[in-house]
Amino acid sequence: MTKEYQFGIYIGRFQPFHLGHLETLKLALAKAEQVILILGSHRVAADIRNPWSSQERIEMIRDCLSAEDLNRVHFLPIRDWLYSDNLWLSAIQQQVFEITKRSSSVVVLGHRKDATSYYLDLFPQWDCFETGSYQNLNSTEIRHSYFGAAGQGYKDRLPTPVTERLEAFQKSDRYQALCEEYQFIQTYQKAWSVAPYPPIFVTTDAVVVQSGHVLVVRRKAKPGLGLIALPGGFLNQDETLIEGMLRELKEETRLKVPLPVLRGSIADSHVFDNPGRSLRGRTITHAYFIQLKAGELPPVKGSDDAEKAWWISLADLYAHEDQIYEDHFQIIQHFVSKV
Repeated sequence: MTKEYQFGIYIGRFQPFHLGHLETLKLALAKAEQVILILGSHRVAADIRNPWSSQERIEMIRDCLSAEDLNRVHFLPIRDWLYSDNLWLSAIQQQVFEITKRSSSVVVLGHRKDATSYYLDLFPQWDCFETGSYQNLNSTEIRHSYFGAAGQGYKDRLPTPVTERLEAFQKSDRYQALCEEYQFIQTYQKAWSVAPYPPIFVTTDAVVVQSGHVLVVRRKAKPGLGLIALPGGFLNQDETLIEGMLRELKEETRLKVPLPVLRGSIADSHVFDNPGRSLRGRTITHAYFIQLKAGELPPVKGSDDAEKAWWISLADLYAHEDQIYEDHFQIIQHFVSKV
């Protein structure tokens, strides 16, 4: 039977893939001959918002489909671009065009649940189909039950194969670590719930680059325990942004470069303020790009909030993208792409 469209596009993070996602995917298969399933948040470090890798999510979805339907589905993992819709769109368009051969018979399916659904308006070249909400299912609420309510109260909202995978995942060390991080975040947010206004936190980060290497640390505290991060932290009330950045840089790395040299090597700065960049709450960071002269890399040593400090090559940085804290990979990209 001929379908209404040649290709259907369904975009989501599917963290996890629930019954509402399955219904929308079935609808896409009914409307289009082939479906391109775009999985967002590709290669991000695991946290309570993105617990499962792209491959793990693909396996969940594959388990829910028949062999016949699987032959009609293309899985397309896409990185997040928190600070550039154009780069995100370019990545999608480039890979979608390779599959569709620039066919004009394309429909994007999705539900306009809130402001985060604005992406549905970014594809004027394709038709858009409003799917509605299936039983008001919400992945965020499912994750809250899965990590916070003794791992209960979520199973009736998932396809059986996904439930089985999540039950198996509960036996892993990663699940236990994520449960601990979930409790940390809940406690952190509760502590600020009595404030007269929702808090906005201000932090600074240092992007120090020399001879094709970036100075990074390994976090030794939650959230993001064990992840690779930029040296940085919260601004004190009695210091300027640059003073705060330099203080955190020295405290966490013991970088053997005099402060006047570091000040004089600041080549650029930028504010990174995506509302969802931090699980702790609304956190705005002021990042400073310090470009040191080429030569032997200065000694560093992890201290304070950093378990370890080291110089990582740009090549290794890209190889470890899925181990980098919050949006720090994109912050580094922002600066190094200019030089």
